Amino acid sequence: MSSSLRIVFAGTPEFAAKHLQALLDSKHSVVAVYTQPDRPAGRGQKLTPSPVKQLALKHDIPVLQPLNLRSPEAQQELANLAADLMVVVAYGLILPQAILDTPRLGCINSHASLLPRWRGAAPIQRAIEAGDQESGVTVMQMEAGLDTGPMLLKVTTPIYNSDTGGSLHDRLAELGPPAVLQAITGLANGTLRGEKQLDGLATYAHKLNKNAASIDWLRPAQELDQQIRAMHPWPVCHSTLAGQNLKIHAAELAEGQGQPGEILHADHSGLLVACGEQALLLTRLQLPNARALPFSDLFNGRQSLFAPGQVLGL
Repeated sequence: MSSSLRIVFAGTPEFAAKHLQALLDSKHSVVAVYTQPDRPAGRGQKLTPSPVKQLALKHDIPVLQPLNLRSPEAQQELANLAADLMVVVAYGLILPQAILDTPRLGCINSHASLLPRWRGAAPIQRAIEAGDQESGVTVMQMEAGLDTGPMLLKVTTPIYNSDTGGSLHDRLAELGPPAVLQAITGLANGTLRGEKQLDGLATYAHKLNKNAASIDWLRPAQELDQQIRAMHPWPVCHSTLAGQNLKIHAAELAEGQGQPGEILHADHSGLLVACGEQALLLTRLQLPNARALPFSDLFNGRQSLFAPGQVLGL
């Protein structure tokens, strides 16, 4: 049975905090946590610590927030921690080779895709957007390239037709931590060996921005359904109607034909909009300076806004 290891953890968002909690609940000792500098958040743009920092402080673990890890001082700071292993989850900074070489067992990463598919910043959303049938978590030994290291362990989950970026994120956040603990045991025992990634199969998960959520009604309804689900809860797909920005929080595949973007029908079941192929029934929408509502609620007071024959996206 492997002994307790001295672990340094590096991560930033809620997905990473789930992994940190699992390490805190394990026999291993988390000796320090690295996370991104506090960022402005909310309407007041108040500096807010990351979920990982909040959890670390709650457990009285030292928190380090360097702007980067390239300086000799930052690298010496890690060396002084005398860690057996560094566990990295959605940290957001590139680790130089000197950092990767510092812990006795190196650095491992929990990545929310089935590598080598979807290396990069937004693997969860890009998998749904592309219509992938499954996703998962890959625990890998880190090297200098972006998500290119040898794969130690994989866990998988189907991607359901109802999955959003949020629901798949939450499921992978539950799958990842036990996989990391299993990998740590295998590394400590010397029983786990990395499997080289096939670079020819790699795809890149580009970072999300609001442009990635812009709806092009010329595309088939199936693709738009995947995009809408992938981009929820952020950045949320959007189009325009009568000069107003319209956020689309939920939709369903439907039958219908017309000019792409044309409103074919509207009633309490939803807003039926023609696509390049087939149609979408928009069921949850958000108008400017308002909250997201079921379409039935919007329809009650704004029927004229959603009159058939109008075209979204013009």
